[in-house]
Amino acid sequence: MPDPAGLSQPGVPQPAHPPAGFSIPHVVGLVRAAVPPMHPGGRPIVAGVAVAAGLLRAVTGRGAVAGVLATAATAAFFREPRRVPPPLSHAAVLAAADGTVASIADTPPPPELQLPPVSAPRVSVFLSVLDVHVQRIPVDGRVLAREYRAGKFLSADLDKASEDNERTALLLETADGARVGVVQIAGLLARRIRCDVAPGDEVAAGQTYGLIRFGSRVDTYLPPGSRVTVSVGQRTIGGETVLAELPGNG
Repeated sequence: MPDPAGLSQPGVPQPAHPPAGFSIPHVVGLVRAAVPPMHPGGRPIVAGVAVAAGLLRAVTGRGAVAGVLATAATAAFFREPRRVPPPLSHAAVLAAADGTVASIADTPPPPELQLPPVSAPRVSVFLSVLDVHVQRIPVDGRVLAREYRAGKFLSADLDKASEDNERTALLLETADGARVGVVQIAGLLARRIRCDVAPGDEVAAGQTYGLIRFGSRVDTYLPPGSRVTVSVGQRTIGGETVLAELPGNG
């Protein structure tokens, strides 16, 4: 085809074109994938921090940068990243939270879980203020019970926090009849536990079900004979790390 403008001639600058596959929706999708959404329970807190920062700026004429940073840090605390459970059988118990395995012990479960009062494996995961603070369902099944207990606000990395601190316990039953307990425990700074499921709900492993604000602990109580697959000091990823295998499944 003739080129009257001579643009195809050597030495003539060519018009810029976006690279192949480039599109605005594609870029937007990449940004959304990189920036996790916020849990609904954090929106009022983030809005409150933003309003306070705005008022401080209006009154003093200062603090704009600090206000933006404080608002961004609060929003990051309430992040709810997408997680993909591994393609494992019904025998797997997933971690209910991001954090560090603080202890693994055989101990009787708390009475509010309504489990037999015999020693069984308990895996405790400690969440620092920098960890993701949403909790996730560890197994496919049904919610049998949910119980709240008032208590103290000891540091969540202490072993006695499992018994003394404020907590919400959830009892789950799998399709095979195995019962798993998961307990949200408030920490030294935590003053609010949110649990969004109720007895009778059908739940899926990896599903977000709750939130603890500002430093906490999550205990998972396993049936006797379960095989724990993590170690003390190991980092866990909620909804993805396999915490244990239920008994009778190899």
